[in-house]
Amino acid sequence: MTNPLGALAPTGVLRVAINTGNSALVQMVDGVPQGICPALARRLAQKIGARMEPVIYDGAGKVFADAAGDVWDLAFLAIDATRAKAISFTRPYHVIEATYAVRKGGPVQSVEDADREGRTVLTSIGSAYDMYLAANLKHAVHDRTGTPTESFAAFRDGRGDAVAGVRASLDRFFGDDPDVEILPGVVTKVEQAMVLPGANNPMIAALDAFMAKAIADGFVAAKLA
Repeated sequence: MTNPLGALAPTGVLRVAINTGNSALVQMVDGVPQGICPALARRLAQKIGARMEPVIYDGAGKVFADAAGDVWDLAFLAIDATRAKAISFTRPYHVIEATYAVRKGGPVQSVEDADREGRTVLTSIGSAYDMYLAANLKHAVHDRTGTPTESFAAFRDGRGDAVAGVRASLDRFFGDDPDVEILPGVVTKVEQAMVLPGANNPMIAALDAFMAKAIADGFVAAKLA
């Protein structure tokens, strides 16, 4: 029986948006994407008899911006109600934490400290935590710039009192910086899913079933480990 997901790659090539801005999910090794996202994409491509072609991005906002542009067939993004107006999500395969990097000895010593008058919180444009903070910061200035790596670099160069990011990405960027610490608290928890372009995409149920099996048979847990 023909797999209904084969329609994702009618030419035999499955174009997959790979966001290298989240090192918890994607790592580039000798120019080849590794991690849970590429692994799931390759499993799906094999299942439908297609060749997986990565379309590399350095930030989630850029992936989402291309959702209507026929640039990718499949992507991996955080579940968000605003994004759901333009893309369709499977069930989450992983939940990751976003938190802040702050300067040691600076005014922000906890997650709660960041949202106070006179303080500036920096985020990367279009990230899940960027959208969360846009809706939830009450007192601090919300400053936004570039990709996750670009926002981290801007913070290192003196911009903002705290920079938000996925904990693993913050650890990787600032791990050897003696002047910066990663707060133990959590800004928000982000549910990660496979996505298809278009709201209510008719193939999302079949993709969700694929995801359910990958979770149930231990594939996702093994790749995350």
